[in-house]
Amino acid sequence: MTTSRLVVVGVDGSASSLAAVDAAAREARSREADLRVVHAFLWPATHVPLGPWPLGPPEGGVRKMVEHLVAEAVERANKAAPEVEVSHVVVTGEPLTVLEAQSRAAELVVVGSRGMGGFVGLLVGSTAVHLVAHGRCPVLVVREGPSADGPIVLGVDGSPANERAVDFAFAEATLRGTGLTAVHAWTTWNAPLPPPQDAAMPYANPPGALAAEEECLLAEALAGHRERYPEVAVEHRVVHGRTRETLIEASRSAQLMVVGARGRDGFAGLLLGSVSQALLHHAHCPVAVVRGDDTHH
Repeated sequence: MTTSRLVVVGVDGSASSLAAVDAAAREARSREADLRVVHAFLWPATHVPLGPWPLGPPEGGVRKMVEHLVAEAVERANKAAPEVEVSHVVVTGEPLTVLEAQSRAAELVVVGSRGMGGFVGLLVGSTAVHLVAHGRCPVLVVREGPSADGPIVLGVDGSPANERAVDFAFAEATLRGTGLTAVHAWTTWNAPLPPPQDAAMPYANPPGALAAEEECLLAEALAGHRERYPEVAVEHRVVHGRTRETLIEASRSAQLMVVGARGRDGFAGLLLGSVSQALLHHAHCPVAVVRGDDTHH
């Protein structure tokens, strides 16, 4: 079990990663945790000279550039949350593997939605998608722009893998001092058909039976959390509609969207479900993805 309280933020000098620094500093402050600024230094592996070029200025070079961007990120974190202890580290390696390794000691990893290596037309970078699928703790993916003042929106599907996302959302609502909107979307294709009340009856149900069953599913998924977090105002919202479209629309008025990595419709072997992927690409607010098998946190 990890006993230290640590938030990790990945930086690469992009505007997206600087927005992640601001968010990570706030998260560390609310958790009373330390903040570690991490930069993955890939250049040594490419055998590019790290010092200044012979014909360039003496203060040039890749290493100086890295030192500058990390110092800028640390300064930004100190301004955002002066009371937080901020450290920094530059690790040689690919961002994907470096941040995955850092996540083993953290309770939260924060990254920007896109970095310096983003391609035109892509809405979210490969680092964010990889971490969400492989990170060993919850991952918060931040977009540029001001944070909304709305509630935290939690996507609920009733699966065992979703339980840790529910825990995270309630704890985050407490830390932020905001309300929680728990959203469950269903259609006749993804809702299990409830058995008839009388075993002698055909396997059919009166109108409204499926909706009532989905209401119960949401209530059961949240059972016990309202007692543990009495200070969190909770709104239940059961929507007859497609999950992805419903949650993307709900994110318009949210300050944070929380979902599990995979839901009850996931396929064996897949680490990231279609709903969480869609939210990473199209949500209108930051997205926190919580894997169901992060058992060491």
